[in-house]
Amino acid sequence: MAKIGKSFKKDAKEITRVLKELGEEEISLLEKEMETKGEYNLTVDGKEFNISKDMVNINRSQKTVHVEEIIPAVIEPSFGIGRIMYAIWEHSFKTRAGDEMRTYFALPPVIAPLKCSVLPLSSHSDFAPFVTSLSQDLTKHEVSHKVDDSSGSIGRRYTRTDEIAIPFGITVDFDSLKEPHSVTLRERDTMEQIRVPLDQIAALVSDLSRGKQTWEAAKCCYPKFEQQETTKAG
Repeated sequence: MAKIGKSFKKDAKEITRVLKELGEEEISLLEKEMETKGEYNLTVDGKEFNISKDMVNINRSQKTVHVEEIIPAVIEPSFGIGRIMYAIWEHSFKTRAGDEMRTYFALPPVIAPLKCSVLPLSSHSDFAPFVTSLSQDLTKHEVSHKVDDSSGSIGRRYTRTDEIAIPFGITVDFDSLKEPHSVTLRERDTMEQIRVPLDQIAALVSDLSRGKQTWEAAKCCYPKFEQQETTKAG
């Protein structure tokens, strides 16, 4: 570097850069001419400079690389429906705090296949007209739903609907038989419940499912539901 700087002054920096960037073939040619002529004619920005043998030192060595990092120049953007669905399921899979066995899919209501479930608290015959009326109202509001009147506790049935990503659960209970008729609406992710008049529930679930209303806003409009006593549910 000292000899190049002394010989070429202001051009020394550019000459050094070009020498460092020489390819394998150019280095071999430089080495050959140094051995035969004792100098090498280097062209930099249209100017020619004579590089003497004492200005250049060529060393060849081998090294073992244990880890090699590669930054890809091309990323395949191919995305079929399978990959999209896998990504959605992967990012939506959740477990309940404190109970890893209770799992659910937190699909946003707008893309959930089923928007709500209708759950009569028991198989009592008095519940049937309310379940039928509620299912008809949901259909009129174009809300996809599932009626689950199977046996088992209400908690177990909630868990089953959570596992298939249903965002809302409507429970018809003994208080639904009283005037004014109302039902319980449960939100899947928070498990919070509110009490909603029967004639308003279909429209509310429709708005919640389409993103026209948020759950937080709905909680401000309707009273919070407290768990019924087990004597009523029996």
